[in-house]
Amino acid sequence: MSKKNPKPNKLVKGFKETVLLLRTIPSVAVALFVVSVITMNLLANKTLVQTEYLAIDGGILVSWLSFMCMDIVTKHFGPKAATKLSVFAMLVNLLVCLIFYIVSIIPSKADDYSKFNEIFGGTWFILLSSSIAFLASAIINNVMNWVIGKAFKKNPDGKLAFVTRAYVSTFIGQFFDNLIFAMLTFMLFAPIFWDGFHWTFIQCVTCSLIGAALELILEIFFSPFGYWVCKNWKKQNIGHQYFDYVNGGNKDEDLNHGNI
Repeated sequence: MSKKNPKPNKLVKGFKETVLLLRTIPSVAVALFVVSVITMNLLANKTLVQTEYLAIDGGILVSWLSFMCMDIVTKHFGPKAATKLSVFAMLVNLLVCLIFYIVSIIPSKADDYSKFNEIFGGTWFILLSSSIAFLASAIINNVMNWVIGKAFKKNPDGKLAFVTRAYVSTFIGQFFDNLIFAMLTFMLFAPIFWDGFHWTFIQCVTCSLIGAALELILEIFFSPFGYWVCKNWKKQNIGHQYFDYVNGGNKDEDLNHGNI
């Protein structure tokens, strides 16, 4: 009797697929995405504008880059790949925050580092809120970007298809990123740990909408570069090793692009 070939373990296959993906995505794109996530977390410590219905922190200056990178990866590799990259960036950010925290609690008599420790030490519930918000918004952005792209059957690689899927998914993704973070931080944790300070739901929604609009404007400004990157990746057949492993080399097959 002939022995049947054992089915590959899903966890092992998934791990190998993820490793291959991280090797296949151009290193510049991975580096920019990870750095933008880490930088966004640091810059969020400074509020640039604060009114009754609007609060903008420094993270807005780089958040567009995170979403543009996700849009580019989703367009070329699919939403599953973009979500895996988002999880990787979030884990790296958590590791960096842990290192920052360790450095902040190490005593030093060389100078007064109280402000340094306050900024880099961070606040645990802000980190938790931002991590949950980022991961949720990344999934929303990636899936919506892919779904909208499916509607452009005649010219899926055209500029109109790229900007439509990028702009719509970015605005909605950014809105939920801002909203989830604001609700967790200022409606759940702040009243407990910040002596009753809190935002109303209306304030959270208003700030999230205005913030998403401002972040979208920045991505619109840089979107021609994102479109050029997508065209260049396709021209150079970037990721063929990954597509070969996942679905037999067919980049456009639903096996890859349809799995979230």
